[in-house]
Amino acid sequence: MMFSSVHPAYAHHTMTLASTLTTLDALKAGQSGIVIHLAPSGGSDGIDVPRRLMELGFVPGERIRMLKRGLPGGPLAVKVGQSTFALRRFEAALVSIKPE
Repeated sequence: MMFSSVHPAYAHHTMTLASTLTTLDALKAGQSGIVIHLAPSGGSDGIDVPRRLMELGFVPGERIRMLKRGLPGGPLAVKVGQSTFALRRFEAALVSIKPE
């Protein structure tokens, strides 16, 4: 399954989104955004991180909010839907978002 395509609802904004997209790990505490797509992890450890993130609710079109940033290199507290998750920074870096 490919995770790098833009959700059809956002396809007509591809050109303008490219200049405004960032990754979840770059959000500041309190900042929100909309998930646009998930990048493949490229890891050889057998864990499909993008699939796991999608199972947790990080799907295109979903609103997310950065609740708290830990120490540099530490985990991030992120709210998606009604749930809060601690993500490692490399996981958050796979989530492309459009900041609000």
